[in-house]
Amino acid sequence: MISWINGQIISSWQITNKFFILINCRGLGYEIQINESLFIKIKNNSVAHKDINLWLRHIKKEDSDLLFGFLLKDQRDFFNEILNIKGIGSQIGMSLLNKFTLKNLMIAIENNDKKSISSIQGIGQKMTERIILELKNKTDPNLTFKSEEKENEFLKKNPKLNSLIQDIEMTLQSLNYSKKEIRKVIPILIENIRDESYLKKDKINIGFEHLLKVAIDLLSKNSSNICQ
Repeated sequence: MISWINGQIISSWQITNKFFILINCRGLGYEIQINESLFIKIKNNSVAHKDINLWLRHIKKEDSDLLFGFLLKDQRDFFNEILNIKGIGSQIGMSLLNKFTLKNLMIAIENNDKKSISSIQGIGQKMTERIILELKNKTDPNLTFKSEEKENEFLKKNPKLNSLIQDIEMTLQSLNYSKKEIRKVIPILIENIRDESYLKKDKINIGFEHLLKVAIDLLSKNSSNICQ
């Protein structure tokens, strides 16, 4: 059973609503399905041929071995909990983690938000009720995840940037981008700013106009669904 991997990203691609990367680990190529937010980050940050660490769920079938990768152990563990529910397959689980951050998914379950959960293609009313019933006692709405902690801490230390990010969010909303779309690109913006090599290489001037342009570019690439 493969539960964790460290390797070099060789390629990434999309097939309909599924997202994949190929990782070279000690001369072997591992094809791994990932969630959409990680796929967007990989594509837009141009991290091909860089190392990545992923927590894995390995599913063995008669004719294939499937690998699902997550940046955080919390995400992988919750994905495992989803798969323990009768009638829930791996693609339904990935669809949930494509649409929601783990924290927002937990909040939806805790609040009995059937409308949000049933908005996922393939999830009907009965399956929604089953998901909420079986996962509610396994969620903690007050849980803060490592990636969010780093982002929040970074913004706390940079109040001007925090204010700037809020202005970017409000402007994108006024341009009719949905909260879901905005929620996906803001962490990428923050991660780019935190990446000192990125700033040095591209001589980034962190200002409102520049960050707004980067955000709109990210949103445009995401909506076009272009994959190589």
